[in-house]
Amino acid sequence: MHHADPGTRTLTVVRQEVSLGAARDLEFGLELLTKARTGGIGPTLRLYRPAPTVAFGQRDTRLPGFHAAEQACRDNGFEPLVRRAGGRAAAYHQGTLVVDHIEPDADAIAGSKSRFGYFGELFADALRSLGVHAAVGEIPGEYCPGEFSVHGSASSGAGRRVKLVGTAQRVVSGGWLFSSVIVVENSGPIRQVLTDSYAALGLDWDPATAGAVDDLVAGVDVAAVEDALLATYARHAPLKTAPFSSLAA
Repeated sequence: MHHADPGTRTLTVVRQEVSLGAARDLEFGLELLTKARTGGIGPTLRLYRPAPTVAFGQRDTRLPGFHAAEQACRDNGFEPLVRRAGGRAAAYHQGTLVVDHIEPDADAIAGSKSRFGYFGELFADALRSLGVHAAVGEIPGEYCPGEFSVHGSASSGAGRRVKLVGTAQRVVSGGWLFSSVIVVENSGPIRQVLTDSYAALGLDWDPATAGAVDDLVAGVDVAAVEDALLATYARHAPLKTAPFSSLAA
């Protein structure tokens, strides 16, 4: 999709209706990346609503408070996991939408940096279509800070800014997986588990940066965000749909 002519590669959209479980959902994305690099699947977009999960970065595990942070997650009803990517802890649950974009790509590494900006703008566009004042960039004090986080506010230039989308990428020889989590509904439990986890880790952050799309635009749900995202994607690439069983085979 970062090629000069993105219209030539059809993207297969697969909705995973049920979580496979926190750990299995994360693993499955990496398995799809292996399938893509070996020719098993073409460009694929996997959409699912995850089980309550806190994904810690590798660096978090080396902090003295890590085990206390894991327990804080469990106490809040979230499963602690460690992801392979960098970054700090991020939390998600059924009110979020995970978007795994997987592509076979002979030159996967070359486009890795530009992909962050490209997808950040794509997600910001989708959120703007729902009435969110969305932009790409890190906001002061955000959890799991990233240069290409997508944040939003309720009105342009006013009000608090909240992080809405976190992105991560895994690049291997022959393919890439770009994974994004959009926080859509019910931000309270996410803010709470992050507050408790970051306190245990001794990391400073501003809890006001944790929010959801429906904190900014009332009544928006995961289904509406999914529809808006696919409408935005359709301007970048031809889409077709396939059942989840086609991937799980």
